[in-house]
Amino acid sequence: MDKNKVCIVVLALLTMTAIHSCTTEKKAKFTGAEGEVKLITLDPGHFHAALVQKNMYPQVHPEVVVYAPDGDDLNEHLKRIEAYNTRLEDPTKWNEHLYRGEDFFSRMLSEKKGNVMVTAGNNGKKTEYIKAALDAGINVLADKPMTINAVNFEILKQAFESARQNDVLLYDIMTERFEITTMLQREFSMLPEVFGVLEKGTLENPAVTKESVHHFCKYVSGVPLKRPAWFYDVEQQGEGIVDVTTHLVDLVQWECFPELILNTGDVNIVSAKRWTTDLSTEQFALSTALPVFPNYLRKDVRNDTLRVYSNGEINYTLKGVHAKVVVIWNFMPPEGAGDTHYSIMRGSNANLIIRQGAEQGYQPTLYIEPTGNVEAAVFEKTLNDNLSKVQAKFSGVELKKLETGWEVLVPQKYHNGHEAHFGQVTERFLQYLVDGKLPDWEVPNMITKYYTTTKALEVAKGNSK
Repeated sequence: MDKNKVCIVVLALLTMTAIHSCTTEKKAKFTGAEGEVKLITLDPGHFHAALVQKNMYPQVHPEVVVYAPDGDDLNEHLKRIEAYNTRLEDPTKWNEHLYRGEDFFSRMLSEKKGNVMVTAGNNGKKTEYIKAALDAGINVLADKPMTINAVNFEILKQAFESARQNDVLLYDIMTERFEITTMLQREFSMLPEVFGVLEKGTLENPAVTKESVHHFCKYVSGVPLKRPAWFYDVEQQGEGIVDVTTHLVDLVQWECFPELILNTGDVNIVSAKRWTTDLSTEQFALSTALPVFPNYLRKDVRNDTLRVYSNGEINYTLKGVHAKVVVIWNFMPPEGAGDTHYSIMRGSNANLIIRQGAEQGYQPTLYIEPTGNVEAAVFEKTLNDNLSKVQAKFSGVELKKLETGWEVLVPQKYHNGHEAHFGQVTERFLQYLVDGKLPDWEVPNMITKYYTTTKALEVAKGNSK
């Protein structure tokens, strides 16, 4: 064999070895082994970053690397982790390794000391952080919202493509899918004999309405929540219409079209609006422990009052179904109350309604109210006959008859609270890592969701007060 042929053969063998090596590396998967997931926490400006670590997970190594600039955000995060580590009941055993510095992000990318990045903080920077981490081959579990404007929505789409190319996962923390009354609303809606078919609705009377009321001043893990000042800057936190509405839009998709792949062409924004919640200097100080507004908030201050565009409403259609989502932020809840949720799904046979007002003791409660399209006795028998299908998934769920319909009685074991839902989402994500993929519908539906919120913001800015 001449020298040229030898060189060609050797080159071919080297190429095949390189391809095999790359393929083998790419196909290296999570197995569920103890401690194989190594967390990186990036710039934890929001308390949701700590809630991911409220519990331990066998698959997650207790050593966590935190990259962040020095300051109150980082200190508050470390206090929360320490509180979990030192609590009397079921304490955690996290060991946080810190890198403090303004170059925290570039340092994280160069060191790559973990394989899953958790990010919950400044939303103005978050989308670029996410994409860069995925580009570096790091899986990402991100707090919502992953984008707060149309420009960053385009970056988010690129981020999902980067995740695909680098064989890593990007997932946002949709805790509301684990709230029991929402889960049961979805279950009953998938019983056609009970619910019928989802109405199309109109602008004036949507088929689906979801309204969420939140509060700036609240308690988390039993202690008063200290908000970072930037939380009140819509350029950093995002307006309400692209923040909390992320959950509401997600639930519309998840409940009305379960496990169906959606795309942006299925969405039509009919109308959208935004308005402010106004905070006095005293209220701001109570929430942030800062006596004055920082300079970057001065643009939003009028007569010593901070005007925050934290409220929004979107009226839109999804595959022809009229939906309405509303987010409202007040400063402080009434005594004994907290954040609240209202939701209705209108079916041809029955409406499924979640109420959480004073009458319900500020606890979310699901009601089934027949529309009258089915004779009353027939509907009652059908409902009772179908209850066993729900009980097969949620044991102990019962029905209480009322004048207007039925209240769904839920065992206390399912009311585990908002904070516990972060652990449930994390466990789901850990399983997806082992599976090596998300469900086929998740990525296109995340893209559709963020298209809906960012497009609605553009529409609302033309109709703001």
